[in-house]
Amino acid sequence: MSGHNKWSTIKHKKGAADAKRSKIFSKIVKEIQVAVKESGADPDGNPRLRLVIQNAKGVSMPKDNIERAIKGSKDKDASSFLELTYEGYLPNAVAVFIECTTDNQQRTVSNIRSVFNKFNGNLGTNGSLSFLFDRKGVFSIPNTNYNADEHELELIDAGAEEIDHEDEYITVTTAMEDFGQMQKKLEELGIVAENAGLQRIPRDYVKLGREETLKIMKVMEVFEDDDDVQNVYHNLDIPDDLIDEM
Repeated sequence: MSGHNKWSTIKHKKGAADAKRSKIFSKIVKEIQVAVKESGADPDGNPRLRLVIQNAKGVSMPKDNIERAIKGSKDKDASSFLELTYEGYLPNAVAVFIECTTDNQQRTVSNIRSVFNKFNGNLGTNGSLSFLFDRKGVFSIPNTNYNADEHELELIDAGAEEIDHEDEYITVTTAMEDFGQMQKKLEELGIVAENAGLQRIPRDYVKLGREETLKIMKVMEVFEDDDDVQNVYHNLDIPDDLIDEM
C-alpha cells in the first residue's frame, strides 16, 4: 500500500510544480462545481466542498481562483456533469480503475477506450475489477505539521489503519467509513493534510521489469491528461528508485 500512496504523493507534488498546474486546476474547478451542485456553496455546511478547497490549497491554487470557481459554480448549471468509472486491463495483467467527471459520456468513453486500444489493453465492464481494489480514506500530511509522539495514538483511536512515514510526508490510511471521523480528528488537532480523499487501494500488486514498468507509467499519464479524468488507480508495483526519478 505504501508504494501506491507514495506514488500518489509524488504525482501530486510534481503536478503542482510543472506545466500540468493548469490542468490540475481545471480538474479542481470541476470538482468544486459538482460539490456546490450537491450541497451548496457554503464550505461550513458542505464537507465535500471543504475537502476540495483543502486539496486546492495543497496544490497552491490561488485563493482568488478558488473563490471565483465557487461563485461561478452558483451561476453555472452543473447538473449536466456525470461521475463515471471505467475499469480495464493493460498488458501484463495491470488493472486500471479510472474515475471521471464529464458532461459528455460518449466523448469520455470513446477517449478511454481509445487509450486502452492504443496500448494493447482492454476496457472491461463496470464492476469487473472492483474486487481488486479497496476504497480507503488517504490523508497526505507534511512532516512539518505532524508530531508522532503527540498525534499517533490519537489518529489510531480515530480509525487510522496505517501510518506511513516518508521523507516529507506522513500518509494516514483509514477504512472508507472512518474517513469523515479522521477528517474531524485532524481538524481538532490542528493538523492540515495537504491532500485528502477516498482512494482505491489495490489488494495485490503486479511486479514488472523496469522497461515494462516505465511503459505502463506513461500510459497512466496519458489517461490523466484527459480533461474528463479525475483519478487513475492501478495495481502496478513501482519500485522506489523509479519513483525517486520522477
